[in-house]
Amino acid sequence: MNTITHHIPEPILAAYAAGALEHPFALVVATHLSLCDDCRASFGAHEVLGGALLEDTAPEALSPDLKSGLMELLDTPFEPEPVFRRSGAYPGPVMAALKGRPPRWKRLGGGVRQTILSAGEAGSARLLYIPAGQAVPDHGHNGLELTLVLQGSFSDEAGQFRVGDVEIADDTLEHTPVAGAGADCICLAATDAPLRFSSLIPRLLQPIFRI
Repeated sequence: MNTITHHIPEPILAAYAAGALEHPFALVVATHLSLCDDCRASFGAHEVLGGALLEDTAPEALSPDLKSGLMELLDTPFEPEPVFRRSGAYPGPVMAALKGRPPRWKRLGGGVRQTILSAGEAGSARLLYIPAGQAVPDHGHNGLELTLVLQGSFSDEAGQFRVGDVEIADDTLEHTPVAGAGADCICLAATDAPLRFSSLIPRLLQPIFRI
């Protein structure tokens, strides 16, 4: 079994446990937790700590319409969310984002493809397919990017990343990710700001591909 060596940082885990992480990043964290025993244990510790803090918090007065609101919710038909299981390289959280369907890949050039899972003011989450040995154009970041490897591997100026590993990139990192030999690389990437490409052509195509 592959050994995970690049984990979710504790501050991001704490924000996820508190429900304070924006959806694109929360998707990456949830997917990593489905693959990583160590981070699941750390996440559990954050949940316990959060529960202890709630017990020490002073109680708040209930609103007058709480009971009527609760009864209205009980009268509302409830449809449970479907449970999605792992399929191929895609863990359950990714399958949920795909609504149980295979990715609908769109070509970016050089054999690289993407499927946008979500996009909005909070940022975007996407699947990236990079053929073995292929490089992604050199780029920097205007914000935070979390990239989780689901299949294959890639390497860049920060090191090598295999299945389950997460790369944390911010505006200090300029890199050229290259997919490793063997299986083609599939990644789940979340960003909260557009990338900064060094070359002209990627910059021109950036609005079209929404990266």
